[in-house]
Amino acid sequence: MRHSNGQRRLDHYHPATSESVDTLTTTTTGSQHTAVYAEVVEVEEYELGSDVEPAEAQGTLKLTSRRSIHSGPRRRARDETKKEIQVDDEASLRDLLISLQKQVSVMSMNLSAKLDELQRGDRHYETTVALCDIRTQLQELTKSVESCQSEVSEVKRDMVAIKHELDTVQQVKEEIEELREYVDRLEEHTHRRKLRLLEQGLTFFLSYAILAAVLGMLQFGYNTGVINAPEGNIEYFMKDVYKSRYGEDLADEEVQRLYSLAVSIFAIGGMLGGFSGGMVANRFGRKGGLLLNNVLGIGGACLMWFTKVTNSYEMLFIGRFIIGVNCGLNTSLVPMYISEIAPLNLRGGLGTVNQLAVTVGLLLSQVLGIEQFLGTNEGWPLLLGLAICPALLQLILLPICPESPRYLLITKQWEEEARKALRRLRASNQVEEDIEEMRAEERAQQAEASISMMELICSPTLRAPLVIGVVMQLSQQLSGINAVFYYSTSLFASSGLTDESAKFATIGIGAIMVGMTLVSIPLMDRTGRRTLHLYGLGGMFIFSIFITISFLIKEMIDWMSYLSVVSILSFVVFFAVGPGSIPWMITAELFSQGPRPAAMSIAVLVNWLANFLVGIGFPSMKNALENYTFLPFSVFLAIFWIFTYKKVPETKNKTFEEILAIFRHGNGRNSFRDSRLYGSMLNCVNALEGHLPVEQAGLVHGEEKGDSFGNPFDHNTEELQLFDSAYSAKNLFPSRAHSTYAFYSGT
Repeated sequence: MRHSNGQRRLDHYHPATSESVDTLTTTTTGSQHTAVYAEVVEVEEYELGSDVEPAEAQGTLKLTSRRSIHSGPRRRARDETKKEIQVDDEASLRDLLISLQKQVSVMSMNLSAKLDELQRGDRHYETTVALCDIRTQLQELTKSVESCQSEVSEVKRDMVAIKHELDTVQQVKEEIEELREYVDRLEEHTHRRKLRLLEQGLTFFLSYAILAAVLGMLQFGYNTGVINAPEGNIEYFMKDVYKSRYGEDLADEEVQRLYSLAVSIFAIGGMLGGFSGGMVANRFGRKGGLLLNNVLGIGGACLMWFTKVTNSYEMLFIGRFIIGVNCGLNTSLVPMYISEIAPLNLRGGLGTVNQLAVTVGLLLSQVLGIEQFLGTNEGWPLLLGLAICPALLQLILLPICPESPRYLLITKQWEEEARKALRRLRASNQVEEDIEEMRAEERAQQAEASISMMELICSPTLRAPLVIGVVMQLSQQLSGINAVFYYSTSLFASSGLTDESAKFATIGIGAIMVGMTLVSIPLMDRTGRRTLHLYGLGGMFIFSIFITISFLIKEMIDWMSYLSVVSILSFVVFFAVGPGSIPWMITAELFSQGPRPAAMSIAVLVNWLANFLVGIGFPSMKNALENYTFLPFSVFLAIFWIFTYKKVPETKNKTFEEILAIFRHGNGRNSFRDSRLYGSMLNCVNALEGHLPVEQAGLVHGEEKGDSFGNPFDHNTEELQLFDSAYSAKNLFPSRAHSTYAFYSGT
């Protein structure tokens, strides 16, 4: 550039001006000092480093516009502007600022290159284009700076959000630790309470109540076996009645068919009574249902007693049907009542008393049925009519007994009456452990408090225990034991014994049943239900094969008839060990208070249906298969053994809600290990709920949620298991549930 006329010029490009480059020129005239702000565009082209003089430059373009301002305020404005600039030295923005500096450096280099090019240029058009290009680049630089500022703001917001999330994570971790501490306390409390429950003993009044209740099962056993011994006498009576009515003899096949009807109609009544047992239990209570049921027992016994007096075998059929309804209700109500009043550590042994009463009834009917007592043409009506005795005796004894405490507390919500009943049954005022257990069961089953049979069948959680209960009942009836009970006398006769010896062998069956049931009472709570049932089914399977073999070769070897008797008696021994008592007991144990009546109704219906099929079909099967009669029972026994081994859980010393937890967390017996925490928490919910501080939050989610959560703990199995256990406890700590669930569900 060239300086002339005593002027000093300093070129400076102002970015806010779109059309010119600012030049500050200072002129001194005498004593006056005037500042002139000039907008000057002067471009002089010449070649740098050449010998050409400035006067020989090709052309000069000059545009001058002057405005007078005072230089002092301008400087002060610039100083104030500089002071407003602050440097952000945050580490997270350093990279962005370095990038910005690089962009400014590149733009400066581009400006320098453009200025050099302008100094060498000689045309006005090229100069204008270059200036436009410079202006465009500077505008892009301004936009880039603004974009960087926006990104910096977003980064700050993200950092604040991340800090908030970290605080939430830390809060949830603290809540999980607090929940773990409370779970440990719950488990310890449950363990101590369960030990106290296991220390409860057998009191006088509890023994009295169980004795009064099992008279119903004695009724069932008596009427099951009473029809066996007087078979010939009853058939002779039917022939005599038919001949007196129609003047002709009744064919032997028809007599056999009528006798089979007298046997099987008892099972039809049992199906009806068993199916209605749940409704009766819920409407009238366990004790109330048993008291009303005795009316049917007395009526049916009277009808059978007066059969010969009225000379009508139809009255025998009606009496057997009514007494069947009575026994069906007993098989549903008695196990339910005993399982609900029995202490935890005695529930298995006291449940076996059901089967003991059945076997005593069988033995009593077999002893009274021999010819020396009532097994005669004149005495058999009285033999059948003696079924009135258990009903009358229960009608006298049972009113003193209390109603089931579980029924009073859970179904009727009468807590004070439940406490009174427990105090009488336990002979102690310390009944809080039992109340806590019942409350925990009630809480676990609130959604199923009044469940119908259709709801029970459709419930995914209850379907597995229902199937187990049904199959256990089938394993009792389709094992072939009823064929022995109903037709043992003819079986022994066909194996080669005399009629008199066959009747005494039948008495031997009853005696063995009673003895082995007494043996199994202490084993039930030591060995366990599942183990004894497996032993029983396995032994029955082996000796059913021996029975078939003895039938096949009895004609070739004389002493094989004794092997047949021994095999049948051994068959009965193993039945008494397991399948005789366990199905009745375990069906009541597999269900809690809500679905228990409906489940017992379905199970008892299936039991009586199978009982009917065996009673009505065994004579025909015996005629068709002859010596292979027990072979189908062997196949069924093998199937039931495999099912028990694979599917049936052990219920020994487990509370009702712990058994329920097995099926909530899986449909196998091995799943109980994973559900122990669940059962422990349910046991102590009622005990500790009032003592927990409000600030302690629980982890709750919806009933249908899965176990996968979109959160940082997805791979922490221990945390998720604890979370799931807290959910299963049904809103154990609800105060901060919303925020914690929102975190776990990723909302």
